[in-house]
Amino acid sequence: MAYHLPVLLSEVLEGLAVKENGVYFDGTVGGAGHSEAILQKDPTVRLIGTDKDGDAIAEATRRLAPFEGRFSLHRTDYKNFAEVLEEEGIEALDGFLLDFGVSSHQIDDENRGFAYRKKDAPLDMRMDQRNALTAETIVNTYSEEGLRRIFREYGEEAFSSSIARGIVRAREHEKITTTGQLEALVEEGIPPKFRSAACARKVFQAIRIEVNGELEGLKECVVGLIRRLKKGGRACILTFHSLEDRIVKQAMRDLSTACTCPKSFPVCVCGKREEIKLLTKKPLTATEEEISQNPRSKSAKLRIAERL
Repeated sequence: MAYHLPVLLSEVLEGLAVKENGVYFDGTVGGAGHSEAILQKDPTVRLIGTDKDGDAIAEATRRLAPFEGRFSLHRTDYKNFAEVLEEEGIEALDGFLLDFGVSSHQIDDENRGFAYRKKDAPLDMRMDQRNALTAETIVNTYSEEGLRRIFREYGEEAFSSSIARGIVRAREHEKITTTGQLEALVEEGIPPKFRSAACARKVFQAIRIEVNGELEGLKECVVGLIRRLKKGGRACILTFHSLEDRIVKQAMRDLSTACTCPKSFPVCVCGKREEIKLLTKKPLTATEEEISQNPRSKSAKLRIAERL
């Protein structure tokens, strides 16, 4: 089984418009499906990749071995791109990719605790297993209000209050340590008529986002990476849920907007200029054919921009 199937691969390659002697940054390298395709596109291309997951770095290193000398990988958060690029001696990029999807490997590995359908998996959910914070810590130590907040803000869960209340009551009698225990508690907190086979999905997403700090500094990172692009450089960003897509959309909109002075002003005093051109007015999504081959691509949205 493949470590991970790259989503919207042809669309990403077309969006990046890979150039001869170009330098590209894959901030969420995963199983290196996108990275491999970028390196295959032109024999003069150089790629720098980051990922917090040690398994992903190991798989990417193996997969990219045929391109020795043309790539370098760093086990770190993509938000640390400035330090990585400084270490690599890179001032500006020809393009970058951020793919915010959880990899198939992470979902399918029962020891990682990302999937609620794996009943006896430990409550972990760390993308970087060097970090101390786990899903188990959150579920067993966060206050009822803290749980309610992350379920509401990160999971957009309508029944966040009753779910949080049920978790706090349950842990008074028994520590919650498995995905199955958590799924059952989530289901209990949702009125019967609103329950479904996937009713725990939003809560699991919310906890995963909290564990990994996925939304913290996201907008600043997107803006910072775009400003490291050369003129004509391309940004490709794949999102998989509305929260991160909203942040990316707003960041790109701000950078693609010129003067923001009130219309009543006779001349511009803000000095703001367009920094990018949006190449996707609406995000690209997977085709029916791709969805049939890789159902996890269904929620993917790809936004592309070019540096002016």
